[in-house]
Amino acid sequence: MYDFVIIGGGLSGLTAALVLGKAGAKVVLLEKNAYPFHRVCGEYVSNEVLPLLSSLGIYPLKWGAVPISRLQVTSPKGTSLTLPLESGGFGVSRYLLDAQMAAMAAANGVEVIERCTVERITSAAISGFEAVSSKGQRWTARWAIAAHGKRSNLDKQLNRKFFAQRSPFVGVKYHVKIAHNQDLIALHNFEGGYCGISRIEADRCCLCYLVTRQQLKNHGSVAQLEAKILHKNPFLRAIFLQAEKLYDAPKVINEISFAAKTTVENGIFMCGDAAGMIAPLCGNGMAMAIHGGALLANLLLQCEAGKISREELYLQYFQTWQRLFATRLWVGRQIQHFFGSSLLSEALVASLRKLPSLAQWLIKQTHGKPIDY
Repeated sequence: MYDFVIIGGGLSGLTAALVLGKAGAKVVLLEKNAYPFHRVCGEYVSNEVLPLLSSLGIYPLKWGAVPISRLQVTSPKGTSLTLPLESGGFGVSRYLLDAQMAAMAAANGVEVIERCTVERITSAAISGFEAVSSKGQRWTARWAIAAHGKRSNLDKQLNRKFFAQRSPFVGVKYHVKIAHNQDLIALHNFEGGYCGISRIEADRCCLCYLVTRQQLKNHGSVAQLEAKILHKNPFLRAIFLQAEKLYDAPKVINEISFAAKTTVENGIFMCGDAAGMIAPLCGNGMAMAIHGGALLANLLLQCEAGKISREELYLQYFQTWQRLFATRLWVGRQIQHFFGSSLLSEALVASLRKLPSLAQWLIKQTHGKPIDY
């Protein structure tokens, strides 16, 4: 019997586990993979989370994370815009960050169980919730946190509305070695998608792009898609011709959904991408996941201490999550429309070159301020 069962060991689940574990709660975290492992992710984090991470004893810059202070945006034809990132950020791989956080969670009393696929979560009249794995293992807890990522069979089991809507987006990621300005994150657009590149630890770069399933189908393979479409952007052509890929095949994820989601389902708290995902071009999903995990964990601790009721807990989580993230998600979806079209992205980059203040305003809408939980 646990106080909390957390399904998913990504950034939101790990952050929640760390906060709860440090407070002395009995926590079990269930992760389907084994650390360390790669995730399809842009691997840029805004500095807004540094105070929070420091409070948990997490110092990415000491682990080799790379400070980032400038943004470059290019259009499919190669028009380029470079501007400062006022709040700044850093690049660090999920391979490193997740594994370090999982080890820290275990050191703070969290039971971390790897290679565990949870098939369903059910309400249990006496204990609260029960998580059941594909192997029939069961864990009961008074509270359940679903931090399982963008999309999983748990969403189907919980009959979440967005799950019935097919998403056309596919994410592709490499780690590469290439000459790239250390302080720069670049967003290169192409017909039907966009590709980000930035430095991470160990003198390497994360190269990650979003396309549609139909584009991939039309060209037959990832390699053909890159040669026929991505290479039309001269910046991307240079990157793909010069980069040394550090693993044999790219990491690919399907059905990336930016649809609106709920923060609570059947009394189960949704956290991270399971509660809502920002468009990758905004580069701030990792920061949102970290903030979301800390927000939920601290509200749960307030409820456990009798400071707020269960009903107030659900309401405050919904309201605070909306206040922190709803605008970011909406702005991200609007910008996404521009970068999905060659014509619109050309027009947008050209406009932002003439109106840099508008570009800075858009960046601010997708980044937050440090929060004291």
